[in-house]
Amino acid sequence: MADFLLELRCEEIPARMQKGARAELQKLFKREMDGAGVTTGDLTIWSTPRRLALIARGLPTATEAVRDEAKGPPVAAPDQAVDGFCRKNGVSRDQLEVREVKGRETYFAVIEKPGQAVADLLAAAIPSIIRDFSWPKSMRWGETSVSSESVKWVRPMSGIIALLDGEVVECVTEDLTSGRVTKGHRFHSEGEIEIASADDYVAKLRDAFVIVDQQERATIIRDGARDAAKAAGLTVVEDEGLVVENAGLTEWPVPLLGRFEDDFLDVPPETIQLTARVNQKYFVCEGPDGKLANAFICTANIAADDPAVVVDGNRKVLAARLADARFFWELDQKKTLAEHAKGLERITFHEKLGTVADKVERVAKLARWLCEQRIVAGDPDLAEQAARLCKADLVTEMVGEFPELQGLMGGYYAAKEGLPAEVSDAIRDHYKPVGQGDDVPIAPVTVAVSLADKLDTLAAFFAIDEKPTGSKDPFALRRASIGVLRLLEENSLRLKMHLLFERQFNDLLDHFQQSEETIIRRDVVDELDEVGALNPSKSTSFDVAEIRHEVEAPIDTGYVFELLDFFADRLKVQQREAGVRHDLIDAVFALGGEDDLVRLLARVKALQAFIETDNGTNLHAGYKRAANILKKEKWEAPDNLDGKSVSYSPETSEKALVEALNDAAPTAAKAVEEERFEDAMAALATLRAPIDAFFEDVTVNDDDPAKREARLNLLARFTNAVGNVADFSRIEG
Repeated sequence: MADFLLELRCEEIPARMQKGARAELQKLFKREMDGAGVTTGDLTIWSTPRRLALIARGLPTATEAVRDEAKGPPVAAPDQAVDGFCRKNGVSRDQLEVREVKGRETYFAVIEKPGQAVADLLAAAIPSIIRDFSWPKSMRWGETSVSSESVKWVRPMSGIIALLDGEVVECVTEDLTSGRVTKGHRFHSEGEIEIASADDYVAKLRDAFVIVDQQERATIIRDGARDAAKAAGLTVVEDEGLVVENAGLTEWPVPLLGRFEDDFLDVPPETIQLTARVNQKYFVCEGPDGKLANAFICTANIAADDPAVVVDGNRKVLAARLADARFFWELDQKKTLAEHAKGLERITFHEKLGTVADKVERVAKLARWLCEQRIVAGDPDLAEQAARLCKADLVTEMVGEFPELQGLMGGYYAAKEGLPAEVSDAIRDHYKPVGQGDDVPIAPVTVAVSLADKLDTLAAFFAIDEKPTGSKDPFALRRASIGVLRLLEENSLRLKMHLLFERQFNDLLDHFQQSEETIIRRDVVDELDEVGALNPSKSTSFDVAEIRHEVEAPIDTGYVFELLDFFADRLKVQQREAGVRHDLIDAVFALGGEDDLVRLLARVKALQAFIETDNGTNLHAGYKRAANILKKEKWEAPDNLDGKSVSYSPETSEKALVEALNDAAPTAAKAVEEERFEDAMAALATLRAPIDAFFEDVTVNDDDPAKREARLNLLARFTNAVGNVADFSRIEG
C-alpha cells in the first residue's frame, strides 16, 4: 500500500471559498479513483491561503487485472444487432466467443482489462481534477489565457506536488509540471522546500512557518484571542465565523491585542463590532462590566520582531473606519426619524406593490388594528407610531454602510430623539424573530409591529402570485410565516387567520384603487363576498377556480386560501421539529374553520396525548373499522340519527354503545366548544370499550334489513361523534 500527496499551489485563495474547495477536491479525487477502480483509504484535505493539499493513505500501487464477460445476441441474429453489440463492448466480430445457451449458439464478448499502475492513473487524474474544479469565481492567466480552452483557477497557479510513496507522479497542466518542490511562508521563508513524501509534508512546511491544517490554525486563533483578552483583564466576544475566516486568511496566525480611542465608545457597540468585524476581520472585547471595551484583537500573519508596530498599524486603520462610523452616527441624528421616513417614498418595495412608504402605511394600519381589536394588548397610538417609523433607518447613512443594522439603528435613533421606549424597542426588534433560534418579542407594541410587518409581506406577495416554489423563496416568505407562527404561539395571541387575510386583501385592493396605474373592479370583491370566498366560515364547499375573475390588477383573488394552506404546511414543519405529528395537525385542520393557532395547537396536543394511549389507539382502530364498513356500504345516514328508533330488540352491546354515545357525544362537543380539549378526549375514551364490544358481539350486515339499517346508523353516529373532535381518517397507523 502507498500514500499519495497532492498539493495545488496558487496565489491567495479567498477565505470564504476554502471550505467549498476542500469538499470539491475530495469529491473530484474520489470520482477519478472510483472511475479507475482504485479504492481510496483515509483522505485528509487541507487548505491555506496559498495551497490546497490532499493526502490519501493506503492506496494500492497497481490495480488488478479484470476479466469481464457480456452476453450478446444469438449467432443467427441480424448483422446489425451483432455489430451494435461489438461497438458497445469495444470488440471486433472475430474476438467474439460462441457458446451454447439453452440450445442456441450465442455470442459472448470477453474483455480482458490488464492491471494498471496507480501512478499512471494518478498522472491522468490530476489534470482532470484541475480542469473540472468548480470555483464560485475563477480566472485564466499567462500566455495561454487568450484561449477559452486554457485552465481556469481561482487565482494563478504556481506549482503542483504529486508524490506516491515518495516518487514523483509526473503530469503536466498548462505550463506547470508536477514535482516535489513547494514554498513556505511568503515573508518568513525563502527559496524552495523539497518534500520527500507525504509523511514529512506537514513538518517541512511548519519549519517554513506554514501550518497547513486549517483546524489547527483556527484553534491557535481562538485560544490566542482569549488569552490576549484575559491578559488585559477583558473577555473576547466569541465569533466562530470570524475565527474560521481568519484561519483562511493566515498561514502563521498570531493574535495581537490593541486599543482604540475611548471616545469612539459613544457610537453604538454593534456599530463598532460590525466595523471591526466586517471591514478589518478583528475581534472586539468586553470589560468586566459586560460592556464593549476600547480593545480589538487582530490576527497577524507574521511573527513580528516588534508586535507593537503591527498593532499600531492596525489601530490606525481601525480608527479611520470608526471615525467614518461616528460621522454617520452624528449625521443621521441631524434629522428626525419622521424626516428620514419621507425618503421611503423613493424606494421601491416591489414593482407591483409600490414603495416602501406604501408598505409602511399598510403595516401601520394593521398594527393599530391588532391593538384596537385587543388581539395584541398594546397601545394603538404607540403601535401605529412605531410602525410608521420602523423602516425609516433604511435611508440613513449608517444602515447604508451596514445593512445588517437595520431596525437596530432605528431603535437607537428613536431613543436619542426621546421617543417612548415602547416605540424605540418596537423599531429595534420588529424584524424578530428572524430564524428558529432568534428571540421572540413579547412587548405588546413590538409584537403588534412585528406581526403586522410579516403578515403584510405574506399577504402582499401571495396577492400578486409571488409564492415560494420548490427551493426558491426570493422574498423569504417561509421565514416570515415561521416568524408569524412563533409570535402567535409564544404570545398566546387569539387570531382568526382568514379574517386577517381578508382584511389585508381589502387593504391591497384599496391601494390599487388609489393608484393611477391600476383600476380595480369592485364588483369582483362584492361577488367573492357573496359566495363566502372571503370568509370560509360562510361556505362549506367551493372551488377557487370557479370564483376567479379577470381583474385589472396584479391581484390573485384566490390567494387567501393558498395562503392558509401555506401556513398549514409551515405549521406542520415547525411542529414536526417540536415533536408534534403532522397527521394530527391534518386531522384538526380537516374539520374546517380552525385557524386560531393557539386553539388549534391546544387541540392537536390534546389529540396527540390521547392517541398515544391504549384507549386512543384502540378507538382509532374502531373508528377506521366503522368508517370502512360505511364506505363499503356507501351508507348515507339520515339527518336525525339521535332520534332514530329501532323496531327490534337490540343486543346488549348495541344498547351499551347507544348509551355511551348519548353521554359522550354531547360531552365532547361541549368540551371542544369551551376549549377543554383534554376533557373532550376523555369523553371519547369512554367509547373505546363499547365499540370494541359492539364489533365483538354484533353482525353489522345482518340478514334482517331493520337490524342492518339500525346498526349502520349506529356506526354513523359513532364516527360523527369522534369526527366532531378530530378527523380520525387523517390519522396514520
